Amino acid sequence: MKTKSIQYITVFIFSFCFTYGFSQVELKNKVVDFTTLMPIESASIYIKNTTTGTVSNSDGKFVLLVPNEYANDTLVISSIGYKSFKSAVKDFDNSMEIFLEEDIASLDEVVLVAETRPKTGNDIVLRALERLPRNMPDSSYLQKGFLRHKERNKKEFKWLIESAITVYDSSYNMNAANNLKINVDEVRKSYDLRDVDSLLTYTAYLQQRTNNRNLKARNLRRDTIRTSTLVKAIKWNDTRVNGLQNLFEGKLNLVRNSASSKALFGENILDVHQFELDTVLVDNERKIYKIKIKEGKDYVNLKTKGIFNDGYKAEGWIYIYWDTYAIKKIEYNLIAASPEQKSRSKALFDTQINHKLVLNYMEYEGKMYPNYIYYETPKLVNVGSKPTEPRKSIDEAVATYDKDERYYYTVQEILFTEVILEPEKIQQALAKKWDPDIFSIKPYNKNFWKNYNTLLESDEDEQLIQDLTKRSSLYKD
Repeated sequence: MKTKSIQYITVFIFSFCFTYGFSQVELKNKVVDFTTLMPIESASIYIKNTTTGTVSNSDGKFVLLVPNEYANDTLVISSIGYKSFKSAVKDFDNSMEIFLEEDIASLDEVVLVAETRPKTGNDIVLRALERLPRNMPDSSYLQKGFLRHKERNKKEFKWLIESAITVYDSSYNMNAANNLKINVDEVRKSYDLRDVDSLLTYTAYLQQRTNNRNLKARNLRRDTIRTSTLVKAIKWNDTRVNGLQNLFEGKLNLVRNSASSKALFGENILDVHQFELDTVLVDNERKIYKIKIKEGKDYVNLKTKGIFNDGYKAEGWIYIYWDTYAIKKIEYNLIAASPEQKSRSKALFDTQINHKLVLNYMEYEGKMYPNYIYYETPKLVNVGSKPTEPRKSIDEAVATYDKDERYYYTVQEILFTEVILEPEKIQQALAKKWDPDIFSIKPYNKNFWKNYNTLLESDEDEQLIQDLTKRSSLYKD
């Protein structure tokens, strides 16, 4: 009897472990262009009629954890301009690369058939903006997502943060500044090997605290400033420039905030942008306009407090569905255009591209929700006299820096993997304390990350990140 009991217990434990260990299916592969054999970046990989999904990295590779309950559902791999690949989750082959074939609609045929439709890029974009109240969420929702925050110079990574986040939005029609919240749920990685000698950042910090706009970095001496004070200034600048609250609430959240006053995609959109219809492509068996974003007659001004963010021209692409005029994707760059901004960008950042943005949306229950966000911007970090060179002026110190080490840029990627619409779950989440600080270090929860979808690093990034982690002691397992 005792032996049988032991056998039953053993079987139960084995069954439990088997179920737990295989409660999710790992799908991993590479998406490739059938004709060129080149990897396809940012392809959408998702389970049909759900928000479970990911995107391919710059090598075309992806990993997706799929709950067993979706084993009989359809996996879709799609990219704008290609025929989609579909397979039952349980039949997906991890060993064979996924080849996508080009799929392009005829622009001439489309335009001839549709006499009453808008025909120019400007008119199509204006129609899409008119349809935003219909296409964007009109009720409260939560989104679960994964954030990767990277900062590097031209040689190596200097800073890496990976977090699980929750975003609450009350709806498209409500002001984002008062009706959008962000919480950092878990942190997977936190490495920081940046220098703390940025006198320009410290100057901006002092100007903000003292309201003295005449304060100049050239009048400061590094040997008179405590390192702890410089660290405070850098943390302040991190939040000001790269805080998620700023990204979601600001002008660069082009679609979400188009109804706010002086929005980039607002009433005066054609003053600072022009749109040119390029062609009509196919996205997952639906026609989609590909429209070029061009500069308008006025400069783009982000009007960022404490930063000269004026004097830009816009360029990029916007993709709009033919049938609903819903915006699927925006690729948006702001490039220095005015003489003042060109000079500033060259001297401080060694680049003319100051803001690089990709916004990708997924359709769920008839509404368009953010799916993937990529934001890249240069950043002032390693500028100013080193402690070993206290008597050098700011200009002399800048001249001594290796360009590959001095010029930094930050990349933030956010992948959303779940949309929650149930009012009860939303209220439960809102009742808890929310903390949007992505820069604070939190304990590492190994079990949580076993079952959470993340973005796959490119091969190059993985190598550089490994080098960063070897030299950092901030990561706690």
